[in-house]
Amino acid sequence: MTPAPLIIAVDGRSGAGKTTLAVELAARLRTHHRVSLFHLEDIYPGWEGLEPGIARYVAAVLEPLRRGMDAHWHPWDWTEQHDGGPRITVSAPVIIVEGVGAAAAVARPFLDAVVWAESPADTRRTRAMARDGASYEPFWDTWAAQEESWLAGDNVPAHADVVVQNGADGRSADDLLTALSYLPALAPALNFQRSARSGQSLAVEKIPGQPDAPQLFTALYGRASHAVWLDSSNAPLTGAEHPVDRNRFSIMADSGGLLGQVATHAAGTTNVTAGTATVTVGGPFFQWLDDAWEQGAPTQQLPFDFALGWLGWLGYELKRETGGSDVNSSTPDAALLFAARAVVLDHQEGDVWLLALEAPDCEEWLDAARSAVAEAASNATDSPGAATEAKDHSAPPSFTGRDTEQHYKDQIAAAHQEIANGNSYEICLTTALTATVPAIDPWSTYLALRRSSPAPFGSFLAAGSITVASTSPERFLQVAPDGGLRAEPIKGTRARGADTASDAELRADLVSSPKDRAENIMIVDLLRNDLSHFAVPGSVTVSRLCAIETYATVHQMVSTINAQLQPGASRAEAIAACFPAGSMTGAPKISTMAILDRLESGPRGVYSGAIGYFSRNGAADLAVAIRTLVIDQRTIGEARLSLGLGGAITADSVASDEYQEIRVKSRGVLSALGSQFPDT
Repeated sequence: MTPAPLIIAVDGRSGAGKTTLAVELAARLRTHHRVSLFHLEDIYPGWEGLEPGIARYVAAVLEPLRRGMDAHWHPWDWTEQHDGGPRITVSAPVIIVEGVGAAAAVARPFLDAVVWAESPADTRRTRAMARDGASYEPFWDTWAAQEESWLAGDNVPAHADVVVQNGADGRSADDLLTALSYLPALAPALNFQRSARSGQSLAVEKIPGQPDAPQLFTALYGRASHAVWLDSSNAPLTGAEHPVDRNRFSIMADSGGLLGQVATHAAGTTNVTAGTATVTVGGPFFQWLDDAWEQGAPTQQLPFDFALGWLGWLGYELKRETGGSDVNSSTPDAALLFAARAVVLDHQEGDVWLLALEAPDCEEWLDAARSAVAEAASNATDSPGAATEAKDHSAPPSFTGRDTEQHYKDQIAAAHQEIANGNSYEICLTTALTATVPAIDPWSTYLALRRSSPAPFGSFLAAGSITVASTSPERFLQVAPDGGLRAEPIKGTRARGADTASDAELRADLVSSPKDRAENIMIVDLLRNDLSHFAVPGSVTVSRLCAIETYATVHQMVSTINAQLQPGASRAEAIAACFPAGSMTGAPKISTMAILDRLESGPRGVYSGAIGYFSRNGAADLAVAIRTLVIDQRTIGEARLSLGLGGAITADSVASDEYQEIRVKSRGVLSALGSQFPDT
């Protein structure tokens, strides 16, 4: 039996460049498939024939093609103003239909993909006149009025799978092909595109030297709307009971270049932008990630696991896909960029690595990156960021607690009751501080934050009008290229002391605390269970239990759990099985998340989620999004700041101590902003 054809409609207003886009797309697809192409302009019955033309197109062309039959139709003779002789559009494995109305409501049931081409009005008119000359000019307004009337009742752009901002730079067809490859219905036909992408070779250069990292980031990515710095700003860990390599490398990248992409997910829909094209894919995020995360790509031998790929954040509300309830957040549930080029800083060896996928713009970027590294190295100082530090003289933000002190203590009492009733052993209760201030500079804010609270998993994530500035000390989950798994949960916190003696006393108190040790061990057991779902039986081990690590503002109790991923297991599903981090939920995880939904006063958003990368070689490294400031500037002239805070509640938790703990955890971020914990 002959499989049904794939039918792709390219629609848009007149002059949006649909014909060129469709012809170029067909040319690329014909390398691998037999393709038929139909133009609606051949069938409209005159200059006032948009609606009748759509009806003719559906009946004479789409209906037979959908059944795998050739379409027999009559073209319109624009000179004689009547139908011409018969024509045939031959059935083919892939069919592209193009023209105003190609994706009309009556046509959409016959289509596998809808593409909407968008261009500014002045560009569209210029294109149309250049294509059809003087014959079209007297009828432009008549035809445009028909388009607007039709679209007023049939919002085709809202139903489009892909929207293309169709410029005249020749890039749109390649971007469209990339975008279409994310649609499940088209994935088999476009497997060649995905194979070519995963098989692209990687250009690698090593440059000795230690540049000023903030200056380097500013030079390469300061103007980027989507950029990431995974910033190991305290690589030499101090005060650990047992020396451990927490995070030797920092990664800088953006979504620029011919191969860069941006993906956001909210409430069951993922939007991916590849240059000029944006595709909308319905379904769970982790299912999309499993499909989009190209693994096993050929790479050179590198001293680090990252070999380009997706970087960004996963928000806590993705728990809807992992056993939690469906809660909506004001920020995207995930925001990732695909980096086709990046800079990696080796803090141990003092080297800079440049990585770039081979593409027409690869050498140009490598030249710019070399120059930026040399310039930043010449300005390197003993004070990180001194060369680029920007002074902010505005008043410190005044934060408000989402919950008053008494309300938070009431929530603790409610958590105690849930534990007493046997519904949970440990409940990681959270709250948030928020502030609204005039527009601020997120970059200088992050520089202040990393100076006051350096951390092994710091991060600066620019995602359009939303920026995440984090100094997280906690690794959520690391996946090595060979499938090695590592989780490093933190449970147990003490503030740093004002002097050496008091600091040592606070640290010793944490070491000897049965409550903190019990909290930590409960989460270790939870993560052992999470990892076991996709691990080789018998491979789950605990290499560190309740070790103490010391940071600029706190002492922390940390454990390490290791495992080996089963051969052939989905890495995205393995990450989903552990998400959200058990240290941010409590145990048992699913029932405790339901309790938290009842107790907490709002969604967590980015906070309590994860920040990191998914590399093309199958590696991943994700930190828990704690000590994290979210800066939302979607309202012009205004910045909304949010800082999530929380702690684990067990049967022997003391409410006043737990409230003091969230104050301690806020110090790193609030001190960087010059702010105080609110009195409530």
